[in-house]
Amino acid sequence: MRQANTSPVQLTAAATGALPRALLLAICIIYGLVGLFGRDPWKNEDAAGFGVMWQLATGNLHDWLMPNIVGRPYSEDGPLVFWIGALMIRGFGSWLGAADAARLATALFFFATCACIWYTTYLLGRRDEVQPFAYAFGGQPNARDYGRTLADGALLIFLACVGLAMRGHETTPQVGQVAFIALALYGMVRSLDKPIQGSLVYGAALGGLALASGPLLPLALLGGSAVCALVCKPLPWRRLAAIGIPLALLMVSAWLAAAYFGAADRDEAVTFIREWSRYDRRSYGSPNVATFGFNVRNLFLYTWPVWPIAGWAWIAWTGMRRAPHVAAPLALLLPVLVLLFLQRSAGDVQFILLLPPMAVLAAFALPTLARGVINAIDWFALLFFTIFGGTVWFMWIAKTTGWPPRIARNVFRQLPGYQHEFTIAAVVFALAATVAWVLIVRWRLSRAPKQIWRPVVISAAGTTLMWVMAMTLWLPSINYGKTYRDVAQAAAMALPPAYQCVQPIRMGDAQLASFAYFGHIRFGGPNDGCDVLLRHDAVDYGEPGNISHFEWRLIWEGRRPADRDERFRMYRLVDTARAVHPRPDLPRRRLPRQP
Repeated sequence: MRQANTSPVQLTAAATGALPRALLLAICIIYGLVGLFGRDPWKNEDAAGFGVMWQLATGNLHDWLMPNIVGRPYSEDGPLVFWIGALMIRGFGSWLGAADAARLATALFFFATCACIWYTTYLLGRRDEVQPFAYAFGGQPNARDYGRTLADGALLIFLACVGLAMRGHETTPQVGQVAFIALALYGMVRSLDKPIQGSLVYGAALGGLALASGPLLPLALLGGSAVCALVCKPLPWRRLAAIGIPLALLMVSAWLAAAYFGAADRDEAVTFIREWSRYDRRSYGSPNVATFGFNVRNLFLYTWPVWPIAGWAWIAWTGMRRAPHVAAPLALLLPVLVLLFLQRSAGDVQFILLLPPMAVLAAFALPTLARGVINAIDWFALLFFTIFGGTVWFMWIAKTTGWPPRIARNVFRQLPGYQHEFTIAAVVFALAATVAWVLIVRWRLSRAPKQIWRPVVISAAGTTLMWVMAMTLWLPSINYGKTYRDVAQAAAMALPPAYQCVQPIRMGDAQLASFAYFGHIRFGGPNDGCDVLLRHDAVDYGEPGNISHFEWRLIWEGRRPADRDERFRMYRLVDTARAVHPRPDLPRRRLPRQP
């Protein structure tokens, strides 16, 4: 029975007109694809994730079962996202290049997340308890149109999030994790009217999430779902648990069994599985001041504008907080939020995991927003993105023409050694995005549509403009500042013509992956007797210790021009006894292990 009397929403059918499909799809597709191609893997998480995918694509079964970066085990996250990326490299790498092909997996997860958000909100928006107040003489929207309009709003809110731009276009496990969180929420909502189908989707999402992360995140969501079932009676928790949990366990067990029985060294497989299962416990602990302060400073900006709208949804639906449209998103949002504040090391990598449930919850605030709030959101977005776009153009003109000279000098001071090149295609795309922004703003302000999605159209178009301009006008500059290509190739040129292998010292995953990919350097482990050392020295650690008749001689040092906090030094092992008294008739001496 329709529960219109308890709904805080009063709308007419005119307020639920669908957003033009062409506009919605254009914003979604452009936002999702721009920034994926024509660039290098960037330092830190992006380069590390690509390094694992590249190793799988060029490696053997051992690499697929136990992901690694040129032999260094990568057990921070499960292998599923890396499997998809490696398949993309194998299928499209010869056409697009390995880096661009790997980011096809990012696009796949991004569009899957968008689809899950839209359909989850659509199903919730059709439920009886959320329908607008029924007028005595009719005129209220029907359930289908209302659900579709809410779904459009949820997708626009998701695309409008400021923090999605960078993190949503990287080759990291988090792009897969966010997709499986959105899929888990869809499975919960689908189970409200189709319990078996929804439970299967929910179980597959938890299993996929475990294979894309670690055990703790899916367990946290499972606990949140159980609590949700206590307060939200329509949720068929018994069916979800009976079908979803065994399916998730089966998916994870299949990989663990394959890794154990398919490994040539069972002890190595046990070590890898143990490290994967324990990584979460080392990553989370009791709350600390550093993590709390970082999250407070950055989380609100990262999730703008979804967090105030989602907060208003909680306030507006005071009498219906146990209904699925409020309880289900919160069931997945709160566990992730708690985990963020329990991180031992602060970082924004996992902020993206909050966005799907927040966007779904925020969509139900749109029909309840007052006109003054709508106007404030519109004008803030219009002012902010117009100033941002104008600043980007102004800085680019200064960089290109050298005028004003002071601005141009400041730009190039941040990028020492950078040689600017004018690219007509980038200018054309940036101009097209700017014109599209102007047309959307003009349409929004002149037509003054009554639809409930109107507060977030300008915000979504603005973030799209922001990202398109950054990835066209400024892509070469950003790429120069974030890639290891030049320094890796310089290190490769300094290598001896004949060397056995290079042992990395204090090199992070992103650095190791980048040097292996760009420099084609043959890395080895501590037990491989390598005759070359490549060290990352954040500070001066001094020369490596010498061994009797052997010494390490510096043959190269360098760093990325845009980064003063790191320096790389390469040493070659030299046999001093043979250098002083050469004896070509003696057999070659076995190299000692490095310290």
